[in-house]
Amino acid sequence: MDDTYGLGSFSLMPSLRHRLTPLWFISPWLLGFGLLVVYPFVASLVWSFCRYDMLSPPEYVWLENYARLADELVSGGRFGQAMWNTGYFVLISVPLSIGFGVGLAVMLSWRIRGQAIYRTLFFLPSVVPVAAASVLWMWLLDPQAGIVNAVLGVAGVDGPGWFNSVSEAAWLPAWFRGIGGFGSKDALTLMSVWGVGNFMIIYLAALGEVPRSLYEAAELDGAGPWRRFRHVTLPMLSPVIFFNLVMGVIGGVQAFTQVYIVSEGQGAPAGSSMMLSLYLFLSAFKDLEMGYASAIAWVLFLIVLASTAALFRSAKHWVHYGGASP
Repeated sequence: MDDTYGLGSFSLMPSLRHRLTPLWFISPWLLGFGLLVVYPFVASLVWSFCRYDMLSPPEYVWLENYARLADELVSGGRFGQAMWNTGYFVLISVPLSIGFGVGLAVMLSWRIRGQAIYRTLFFLPSVVPVAAASVLWMWLLDPQAGIVNAVLGVAGVDGPGWFNSVSEAAWLPAWFRGIGGFGSKDALTLMSVWGVGNFMIIYLAALGEVPRSLYEAAELDGAGPWRRFRHVTLPMLSPVIFFNLVMGVIGGVQAFTQVYIVSEGQGAPAGSSMMLSLYLFLSAFKDLEMGYASAIAWVLFLIVLASTAALFRSAKHWVHYGGASP
């Protein structure tokens, strides 16, 4: 090498040791990622094609587990019931959570006395641990001794069975049958809406970024409160609504802790609260059918992937980013 500049044997290219130094720094994370994410991911895919009870070596059965899932889905077996329950819960709880979150954020953005206190009170439920909230709601919605049914009784209304009922009339076309139609999945939906404070805080932050000039221009054009909300507030909040919609769908499909607690870990009553995540857990650790549970996990993964992809494809039609058209 030319030593014109007195660099001696100095090399412009870093040594192998220097190139590997960053990898040594992140090696704990790489090790954890490999053992706790990559390996389970690959292992579950392999086991989904096996009959595996965790007590004996896996035995390849190829598509037998997936054929069983398809049969239970068509015949209305436990997997089909879990699919229906999960879809029911997600399709009701996520829109309600977003609607209540936006509504609360708009109201709490008004300049009123005690604004900070109201914001705190509405946000507090979202920081209560899921286990504690589940026990609280089991007490509130107890058909015999719960406060909610006691209040309804004073009003002359027969309270529903809540977590003890398999009814689904509350949100279906048969809603006119009365409040007595509320069942276990509706009670779970009520719990999810009660914890809407985390959504509300995000909407409040987004509302603070909406330019006041847009409201002033709309008002000059004669737009009333509803039209300003529809044509200014909602479009400007649409990126945040989209984010919460995606996260809400993913969280709803994977709901487990509250379902396990309120259903006594069995999807009670009569499987009406048997969600996919609970069915997966019971198949793996109660029935010791790890291969079958792995197949459920991959179906759950594909459902989340397909739902997220569909939401992203729909975003171009209704999500408004800055000055761009929705």
